[in-house]
Amino acid sequence: MSGHSKWATTKHKKAVIDAKRGKMFAKLIKNVEVAARIGGGDPTGNPTLYDAIQKAKKSSVPNDNIDRAVKRGSGLEAGGADWQTIMYEAYGPNGVAMLIECLTDNRNRAATEVRTALTRNGGAFAGAGSVNYMFSRKGVVIVQKTDGVSEDDLMLAVLDAGAEEINDLGESFEIVSEPTDLVAVRTALQDAGLDYESAESPLVPSMTVPVDEEAARKVFKLIDVLEDCDDVQNIYANFDVSDETLALLEL
Repeated sequence: MSGHSKWATTKHKKAVIDAKRGKMFAKLIKNVEVAARIGGGDPTGNPTLYDAIQKAKKSSVPNDNIDRAVKRGSGLEAGGADWQTIMYEAYGPNGVAMLIECLTDNRNRAATEVRTALTRNGGAFAGAGSVNYMFSRKGVVIVQKTDGVSEDDLMLAVLDAGAEEINDLGESFEIVSEPTDLVAVRTALQDAGLDYESAESPLVPSMTVPVDEEAARKVFKLIDVLEDCDDVQNIYANFDVSDETLALLEL
C-alpha cells in the first residue's frame, strides 16, 4: 500500500491546485450527475451520490452547480448527457501500469485524446487484461489531520465498521477498507464527530514499480496531460516514489 499512499498524498496536493484553477469542477459535477442518474437524486438513499456531493463541496464547487447536476442526472431538469464509463489499460514511462477511467459522451473522442496523450509522453495502450489484474477496488476515506485527532482515535472509531488499515500520509490519514464497508466506515467517523475529506472506492495496485526522479517526472508529466483531457475522470497507476523524490519534484 506504500506506493498507493504516496500517490494518494500527491493526488490530494494536485487536487488542491487543480481546484483553484477550476479544472476539477467539471469532473466533480459530472460525477454528481452520473451518480444521480444511476442511483436516484436523493443522497440519503444513494451513498455514491452523497459522497460525490461531499467531494464537490470540499472542493468549493458552488451549491447551485451541484443542485443542477443532481436535477439533470435524476431527470428533473433537461440537459443531462448520456455519459458512458470507459476504462483504458496502458503502460506509462518506466513500465508503470495505468488504468485510465473516462466518463464521456463521445467514445471516439475519448480514445483519440487518450491515445495522443500516451504516445506523445512515453506511454502506450496495453492489451486487454494485461494491466487490470494488478488493481482491485478498495474503500478509501481521507481524514485531514487536526489538533486532537490521533490515529488511535480513528482506529477506535472505525475498527468495528470494517476498516482494514490506517495509513499516515503526512498531512492526512488514509483509512482503507473493502468497498462494501466504505459507507459504514465514513458513517462511523460521522457518528464519532470526526470530519473527513473524501470517501471513494478507487482502484489500488497490488504490486508497485519503483521510480527514480527522472522516471517520476515523466510519469507525472503524462498524468498531467491525461488529466487535461476533458473525458478523463480518474487515473490509477502503480508507481512507487520515495518521499525524498516527491520533495525534489516540488509537487
